[in-house]
Formats: sequence, structure tokens, C-alpha cells
Amino acid sequence: MDIQFLGTGAGQPSKARNVSSLALKLLDEINEVWLFDCGEGTQNRILETTIRPRKVSKIFITHLHGDHIFGLPGFLSSRAFQANEEQTDLDIYGPQGIKSFVLTSLRVSGSRLPYRIHFHEFDHNSLGKILETDKFTVYAEELDHTIFCVGYRVMQKDLEGTLDAEKLKAAGVPFGPLFGKIKNGQDVVLEDGTEIKAADYISAPRPGKIITILGDTRKTNVSVRLAVNADVLVHESTYGKGDEKIARNHGHSTNMQAAQVAAEAGVKRLLLNHISARFLSKDISQLKKDAASVFENVHVVKDLEEVEL
Repeated sequence: MDIQFLGTGAGQPSKARNVSSLALKLLDEINEVWLFDCGEGTQNRILETTIRPRKVSKIFITHLHGDHIFGLPGFLSSRAFQANEEQTDLDIYGPQGIKSFVLTSLRVSGSRLPYRIHFHEFDHNSLGKILETDKFTVYAEELDHTIFCVGYRVMQKDLEGTLDAEKLKAAGVPFGPLFGKIKNGQDVVLEDGTEIKAADYISAPRPGKIITILGDTRKTNVSVRLAVNADVLVHESTYGKGDEKIARNHGHSTNMQAAQVAAEAGVKRLLLNHISARFLSKDISQLKKDAASVFENVHVVKDLEEVEL
């Protein structure tokens, strides 16, 4: 499981940072990639990665500002050109209006897709659990921005315990079908009458990962609630230390406020994203240093960076 950042800038693209998009790569878990936001130029950034567009099965949109959605028509059309690959449907989750935006863009441009898009729109009254599969649950809650905007909490369900193969061998269990039965929790009896209790050779279930990905927002208690005990929190950092007033006026957060959310939520790692173009390369280390005074395990991400979870 990895997160790859396709665009880490705020508002408009710069030479160093494209606008918002990130990919949650779940290839080992479910052989899928989930995209969060799709700003202009996202498909160009994907060309610089190993991500195959057809592997993108779900797109989660935080809000309808252009720097988070203007890349959708282009990406969806390019995804259709993978003629040598199987055409697979795609799900888009987002605020009411995302369906109209996508379908209007495709209709006006005369674009036809060889796959179906399943839209899952929500508003103020239809948030909470928005997706549940056998391996993941996704929650969405409203943040505090200048328009309706949400944050997502992705929870991986607990993982099965692992089989202690060496211990089984030491107990005299021959490698083969019996291993499979024991791994499935079935007790077995060996030829010499020895009873093997599966529970003695399988570790306890391991807790799944929790990933919190927030859209644009002022500091709010909802951010903390979405991030409680998360393995990683992706939080916007449009402004820096001392910019609290302008951040509030524009519906954004500072690096210090993001660090406060991380500390209050008890997350393991904080990744600062959505960086204003006014911060040059030399300013990034200061953004990190200031935030680290509140929450130590913090990192300012850059375009195309990949973070293993």
C-alpha cells in the first residue's frame, strides 16, 4: 500500500507543483488504484509514474473547485484509449454536481467512453459511511471550506493472522494440503495421532491501516475526528506560520494548524500537501521545521513522491 502524490500545489500549477491529485495504490491488497481529486494535468503526471489508468477503479473528489476537478474529463477520456486492455467500469464519489460536471464535459466535447461511470453523490445530509467492501471501509465528513468540501477516512479491515510455517514443521506437519487446512483455521490430526490446533499456529489478526485524506479546510474538529489514530494524515498546508488570519479568510489551514490536528488526533505521520506557489524550495524546510515544533513526524510532500504505508 502506497500513496503517490500527482499534484501537491494549491490553486494553480507552478513549475514545481501541479494542482491537487494523489493516488492510493492498493495493488497488493485488491489490485486497484484509488484516485483522490483530479486537478488539471493529472493525466500528464500519471505518465511519469508506473500507474496504469485502467487500474484506477475509484475516484474520490473532495470538492468542486477547479484545481481539484479540471483534470477529470481528460483523464477519463485517456483511460478509454487503453484499447489493448480490458474495459472496466469506474466509480466516482463526490459532492452533488460532480455528475453534471463530468457528463456535461464529455457531452460538449463529443467524448464517448467504452466503460461506465457509476456516480455516488452526497451532500450535507448524506455523509458518513460511503463505501464498504470486504477489505475496506470509507467514511466522508464535511470540512470547513468556502464551498461544500469533505475529508475521507479510509479504513482497511483487520488482516488475517499469519501461519507460523517453521513451528508447524517442527511439530511434524508435512508441507502440503495440511498447511492449507490449518491456515484456514481447521484443526487436523497427523498420521501418528497428534492433534494440531490451528489456533496455536496462526498469529492474532493484524489491525488494518487507516489513511485520512482531507480536502481544503480551516482547522476544525471534524479533521481531528477523521484522523483519530490514523497511520497517515494528508493535510493541506496552503499557508505558513503566522498566516492564520489569511488562512481563515480563504478557507484554508497553515502548517501549524495541520500539525495541531495531527497531534490532537494521535496520528503516526503527517504529510503536508496543497502548498501555495509563494513558498519556494528554500521555504519548504522552514514549513517542516515550524510544523515539527508541534508534531514531530511531519513531511512536506512533493509531486511524484511515493510514500509507503
